[in-house]
Amino acid sequence: MQKHMSIALWIRTIGKPGRLLLFISLFTFCSNSYSTPAVDPFSNGSNERNMIVVISDIHLGADLAYAEINKNLKPLEKLLEQVRLSPNVKELVIAGDLLDEWFVPATTDTYKGKDQADFVRRIAIANKGVIDALNHIILGGKILVTYVPGNHDLTISADNVALILPGIHQSRDKELGLGTYSPADHPEVAIEHGHRYNFFCAPDPISNQDVAPGTIMPPGYFFTRIATLHVVQKCNTAGDSVPAVTQNNPGDKSQALLFGYWKLWKATLNMFKIKNRFDEKIIVTKVNGFAGTYSVKDLLPYQLSAGGKIDVKLYKGIQDSWDQRQTLNHVAVKISVGEAMKYVADAVETDKQSVVQYFMNPNSNKRIVVFGHTHVAKINSSKNYNGQKSIYANSGTWIDHNPKLTTMNFVVITPQNADTSSQTWVKLYNFEGEVVTKMAEDSF
Repeated sequence: MQKHMSIALWIRTIGKPGRLLLFISLFTFCSNSYSTPAVDPFSNGSNERNMIVVISDIHLGADLAYAEINKNLKPLEKLLEQVRLSPNVKELVIAGDLLDEWFVPATTDTYKGKDQADFVRRIAIANKGVIDALNHIILGGKILVTYVPGNHDLTISADNVALILPGIHQSRDKELGLGTYSPADHPEVAIEHGHRYNFFCAPDPISNQDVAPGTIMPPGYFFTRIATLHVVQKCNTAGDSVPAVTQNNPGDKSQALLFGYWKLWKATLNMFKIKNRFDEKIIVTKVNGFAGTYSVKDLLPYQLSAGGKIDVKLYKGIQDSWDQRQTLNHVAVKISVGEAMKYVADAVETDKQSVVQYFMNPNSNKRIVVFGHTHVAKINSSKNYNGQKSIYANSGTWIDHNPKLTTMNFVVITPQNADTSSQTWVKLYNFEGEVVTKMAEDSF
């Protein structure tokens, strides 16, 4: 399996710079005619402006030398221009992982000695065409552009998003790193990134408070930093091996879970090999409360003697805090820690949460749910707790490499119009080769 895909499954007041971006974007596009493609995903066949477009997992990076999106930037600009010129699109929703604070090699200082605002400005410069295209849509005032946070932009503040996209609407929970959006007049729709249900990727405001006060970074952050180093090094032969840990017998449930956590890390490091020794201090942080430089061994559960007590330095007690973590992250229907750890890399399990958390939850009124996060674009239908047809869509990704799967994906929701015999449609497309291809559709 290609490495970028594996990484995705495991994890996924305007200042002067804002005014400058506004000024630049005004002169970026000059076309005002809508050229109808062979397959027009942004037309409803009428004059009504009611279509909702959802994209996610764009992963804009500050350095195109290793960013997950580079060659797909120009096609994305072209698609965004089609969105802007459509007379029928009402909303554009970016469902997380727009900006990428995670996909940075472990040895790299993410902020280069500066701060998050400077990092976000560097993303805007490196991806100027896409940022200009989004700002042009926002400035047009006809299409509402909404941003929902994902895990790769988990700690990027609302102010810093607005710094490069002034006027963008942000749908956030009170807590940093999460958000769920229901478009105006459509309470039956829920759009979120989907990472709040993932053991490795959901915000973790409990662990590591002794070394990084206020941090919410989950272990998936460190995993991604290591995996990115693997990609940059193009490493096939590991420079070290994972120290053995054996089941603590007789140990309690907590020890058994920590042993399972070790197995997750062992599988990860065997897949994403790096040249460095595991005791080298190579993981430069200086983000979200972390100030130190850490080794791989700081993340690995260990024991001093075979069969003895298992312990860990970073994320100490993470196996015992999942239930509390879910409460803080507003997970409606709790997932057992065993299930969460077992399916941490399973895209289908993320899809399943649309049914568990929304369709079969009697406290939910949602009939359309859209996630991103997994990079696996799809549409599924099922019945909700009232027996009504409900539709789940995953909006896929825009990263350059998504082997055996499509990329350049987007979802279009067309709500039922005034004609009561009409349907609400959910359609999935890709834009590979700069040609719109319909992948799936469903309606009720």
